[in-house]
Amino acid sequence: MNFVFVSYNYDPGYDSPQKWLNRISGYMGVLTNLSKHHKVTRIKQMNYRGDELFKGVHFKFVNYNDEKLRFPWKLHRLIKSMNPDIVVVHGLHNPLQIIQLHFKINKKTKIIVQNHAEKPAIGLKKQLQKIADKYIDAYLFASKAMGLDWVNKGNLASAGKIHEVMEVSSVFYPVEKESALKKTGALGQPVFLWVGRLDKNKDPLTVVKAFIEFLKISPLARLYMIYHTEELLDDIKNVLNKHHISTDTITLVGLVPNEEMLYWYNSADFIISGSHYEGSGTAVCEAMSCGCVPIVTDIFSFRMITDDGNIGLLYEAGNGAALLTALIKTQQMNMQEQRNKAIAYFKSTLSFEAIANKIEAIAASL
Repeated sequence: MNFVFVSYNYDPGYDSPQKWLNRISGYMGVLTNLSKHHKVTRIKQMNYRGDELFKGVHFKFVNYNDEKLRFPWKLHRLIKSMNPDIVVVHGLHNPLQIIQLHFKINKKTKIIVQNHAEKPAIGLKKQLQKIADKYIDAYLFASKAMGLDWVNKGNLASAGKIHEVMEVSSVFYPVEKESALKKTGALGQPVFLWVGRLDKNKDPLTVVKAFIEFLKISPLARLYMIYHTEELLDDIKNVLNKHHISTDTITLVGLVPNEEMLYWYNSADFIISGSHYEGSGTAVCEAMSCGCVPIVTDIFSFRMITDDGNIGLLYEAGNGAALLTALIKTQQMNMQEQRNKAIAYFKSTLSFEAIANKIEAIAASL
């Protein structure tokens, strides 16, 4: 089959192929795995023009110099000229463009749209999503329940086109814990890791407050927090100061280069999340690829990523008492069993190969 992957986003900040390839490392493996048996092209609109072949994937970089691109005639002419069997569109937030795509491409070409955390629209865009739904052959959601939410809200007509496929995967892998600990200097029995933005959706305050209570029961436990935005940093510091928590007990690590996350994930026993909403859960997926056991909120995407709670523990978002109960339960866990389950589920469901296989099967069924 001939696959063309495209998005309607124009990113003028990217001016070289390597910058973009680095940006999509969490998705690149899907394309390379598909390219083993199919022709795969990724069209990207950015501040660069040219073609690159990378690990079997043809990248076509175009610059139409239009951030809005409401009427992408040039892009659609390019797609049609490639005579694809399947066009995979990233994002459900451009229904007007997808409607135009349908009428431009060949009749035999199928359109698959992949959700990337966007929520059902309201108003005029909702009406456009309902129209676009008539011309879309399949949807990919990280959790089928997330797709059903679009159906329940009337943006999609039925669940028949919805498929559960993880949005991104992980480039990380298990390494010896001792060598990882030498890199990170992490201490703790056990070691917990939190990764994300310090914002209300990620809810680090609930995590910190519950962990402080957990320390009364498990004083040797340690929490390390890695973040790249600081919205709630002062609030967290105030809570730590109020409870006289040392920086060695709950460590605010801050920003870490992506390549060093290999060692942090392999240093940790558990990955914690306090998220109220996630399109998929990249950090949790990455952690599980290294054998971290997830302690995460009971939301659609995390139900999928934990095999409906079969791996690790789920707790109610925003409920500190529920998180404390989950933390206490970790003391009775068979860690090796849970670690093995996390890695096995990652390989079977969350890995690049697993995602590519699902997309291939869905495309073949259309």
